[in-house]
Amino acid sequence: MSTPVQKDSQITALLIAPNRDLAQQFVATLPQTRAFQVLADLKSYPPAQTLEVRVRQLKPSVVLLDLATDLAAATELIRFIAGLTPAVQVVGLHTLNNSDAILQSLRAGATEFLSAPFELASQRDAIARLRRLCGAEVPVSQQAGHVIAFSSAKPGSGASTLATQTAFALRRLTAQQILLADFDLTGGTIGFYLKLSHNYSVVDALQHAEHLDPTLWSSLAVNHGGLDILPSPAAPYADPVDGGRLRLLIDHARELYDWVILDLPTVFSQISLIALAECERAYLVTTSELPSLHLTRKAMSMISQVGFPKERFEVLVNRVERRDDIGAANLEKLFNCPVHASLPNDYFSLHRVVTLGQPLGPEGELGKAIEKLAQGLCHAFDEGKKPGPGPAPARELRPLLSHA
Repeated sequence: MSTPVQKDSQITALLIAPNRDLAQQFVATLPQTRAFQVLADLKSYPPAQTLEVRVRQLKPSVVLLDLATDLAAATELIRFIAGLTPAVQVVGLHTLNNSDAILQSLRAGATEFLSAPFELASQRDAIARLRRLCGAEVPVSQQAGHVIAFSSAKPGSGASTLATQTAFALRRLTAQQILLADFDLTGGTIGFYLKLSHNYSVVDALQHAEHLDPTLWSSLAVNHGGLDILPSPAAPYADPVDGGRLRLLIDHARELYDWVILDLPTVFSQISLIALAECERAYLVTTSELPSLHLTRKAMSMISQVGFPKERFEVLVNRVERRDDIGAANLEKLFNCPVHASLPNDYFSLHRVVTLGQPLGPEGELGKAIEKLAQGLCHAFDEGKKPGPGPAPARELRPLLSHA
């Protein structure tokens, strides 16, 4: 959710302008108006999925949209933006004071229209109206938990195991409130591995996302080993997931818990892409098998293309055998990103904990590696303490004029 705008503060904005002359004319007025803080500058009309990712990451109050290059394409984007939750205002930009463009953009859901040469007097009233609209938004809570995701490019890479055992390790290290949510709606296994007896699932939480309260939440979540768990449904759930409800659920969870651990299906799925935009850190789990390495490389390329910052993703190489001769440097070159850690193959320890439905302790090699992973998370977020005044770290994005 975007930060509320005070009377004289800058309005955070995402600029989308294939017409670079139009963009340059508008940007040239920014030092005089001091009205907009451009967080990113897109040189082409993005696909809806990419646009949603960028909006969820940057959380602008407005989208400044070029209407002159392709009015039909721009109008479709306006309709898409108008349906996002929370609301984002749209300001149409044009080379001329074109009445047809004004009418079509406003009908599609735009809030304001500005035309070149973007004289200060003509912008003043529009900026005042935008400040009033943006100032009505509800601020993000100043006390919010950390959201960490585990996903993979290839099913069966062990992301669910690492998510589960990292959640238990964080509980041991911090004694804080932790939620483990299994969002693999068609093949989630956390409930099975932990031998949970439950009547509800994460699907029930999604369906009631607009009405969640502590009483309802306590009836949905299952407590096991000190963790609250939202398991996947007993029967595969293949219906589309509403992105707005998913975000509401994650926002509600971070208000209740110090740590929210998301076990996601493969990174190529829609639910994963939506959830990943809400996370402070995401681990992409791979193994040293060639198909997994190949798909992980494709995944990292996709992550870059849709606009996710690579620094928020870290690769974990799972089930590494001592005889494996693929070094970290070679993997980093293959993935074009750092490899955060390698975790040993410890079949017997995992077989024992799965059979008993218990957490993996820090005694064996894999347990020690997962404990170290959890310790790294605690250190990265100030020993697991919640952030002080100001928005949660996931929402602390430096303003930049990127060129996507």
